[in-house]
Amino acid sequence: MPHSTITPRRLNSEALSHLPREVQIPRYDRTNVKHGIVHIGVGGFHRAHLAYYVDCLLSQFDLSEWSICGVGLQPFDASMRDALVPQDYLYTLLERAAEGSTARVIGSITDYIFAPGNSEALISKLAHPNTHIVSLTITESGYYYNENTHELEVEDPNIVADLTTDGPPRTTFGYLTAALGRRFRAGLKPFTVMSCDNLSANGNISRKMLISFARLKDPEMARWLEAEGAFPNSMVDRITPRTVESDMTFLSSEFGIEDAWPVVTEPFSQWVVEDQFSDGRPPFEKVGVQVVPTFHDVERFELIKLRLLNASHSSIAYLAYLAGFEYVHEVIRDARFQTYIRGMMQEEVKPLLPQVPGVDIDDYCNTLLRRFANPALKDEVTRLCLGGSGKFPQFIMPSIAEQIMIGSGSLRRLALSVAAWFRYLNGVDEKGQEYKINDPMAEELRAKAREGGQRPDVLLGVNCLFGDDLRGDKRFVRELTTALESLYHVGAMKTLENYVQVC
Repeated sequence: MPHSTITPRRLNSEALSHLPREVQIPRYDRTNVKHGIVHIGVGGFHRAHLAYYVDCLLSQFDLSEWSICGVGLQPFDASMRDALVPQDYLYTLLERAAEGSTARVIGSITDYIFAPGNSEALISKLAHPNTHIVSLTITESGYYYNENTHELEVEDPNIVADLTTDGPPRTTFGYLTAALGRRFRAGLKPFTVMSCDNLSANGNISRKMLISFARLKDPEMARWLEAEGAFPNSMVDRITPRTVESDMTFLSSEFGIEDAWPVVTEPFSQWVVEDQFSDGRPPFEKVGVQVVPTFHDVERFELIKLRLLNASHSSIAYLAYLAGFEYVHEVIRDARFQTYIRGMMQEEVKPLLPQVPGVDIDDYCNTLLRRFANPALKDEVTRLCLGGSGKFPQFIMPSIAEQIMIGSGSLRRLALSVAAWFRYLNGVDEKGQEYKINDPMAEELRAKAREGGQRPDVLLGVNCLFGDDLRGDKRFVRELTTALESLYHVGAMKTLENYVQVC
């Protein structure tokens, strides 16, 4: 690690040659590359994952067609634009571990389009022949996918507006449909739509939702897209905490880089992607990506990751928040939480998972606990609490539903995780202080949590989140009710202690 006496430099193209030798920088010509990839939703995870892999490709191989044009669709994306543009779209990837930290300047993003007020520029970029892949990290809510019906939320006001008006699109599907319509009429191939979100069957969902939308907006194009389009499924994995001021201070003092929005991540990274592309792709496998032939191959890796890593994060999140924890590594070092999570993974989830050649589930669980315990990441519990309505149907409920089908397996710990979320949705902590719930359905869910109180039936009645198999199962409802009552009566830590002792 460099000495802390370095004079910091504001990150931009000119500063690269003046950075310490320990900092890895892009050596390729960033002025002579084409935008083969347009990425919608440039946040921390994209910059720690896909943009990192593309930077590796550009650095190691003579590629000139695969740089990234970033896109921000929402007004809040102006902050990312304002951070990247003055830095010539460069940013720093700070890998942190207990053993030490490394810094790498990523150069794979070479342009950024802020869609509000620039809708035509974005549609033109998407429709351009150089655009071969449109990748997405738009969060679960950006797909307008109804978990109960498995159909597009056609009554959502944003979808309705994009279907019935000719103004600037509001949604990702509105923009994609407009651009694909131009490509169809110009005789071009459809670009590949590549989801990098933590959704089970993310490619299949992307395909179904976009084609459903396109059938209502542009039926002729929809038939072409259905026949010729590509929507690879993928499994993505890299813990990426929210960047905080102390990260920027550390980067400046230890590596001499002043970066308006660096990305902090762990050394571990994995990406499994289905080899289904309609208009070419870069050789991802050359930089460690597991490119597999079928959705089934992705699905097996994905199931393990979503049901263990993501489910564990969600199971930690709300109990830990209610108990007053700030960082994930502090939570997992608490013997009660570690016993709870290990028991959930081993006894309630592992029996449901497929066997994957080369994957040892016990070793995977142990690795997860080590990753969670990384103190250098300073991963905040509040980050794990974001968007529970998009996470629980993906990460927790499927395991509960399968345990219900089996009829004999334990689901007590899984039920406790749901109960903790329900208790959290009340919006008032154990000291009587209100807090903000960051969730697309926050207003509705908070109202139902307060109406139901210790009774889970009101929240279980939200049809877009819960199916009849869950709310109609007496054993699950009984376990959920018991856990929820305990959380209200004795609090998160005492409830956890009781569960750890009994389980």
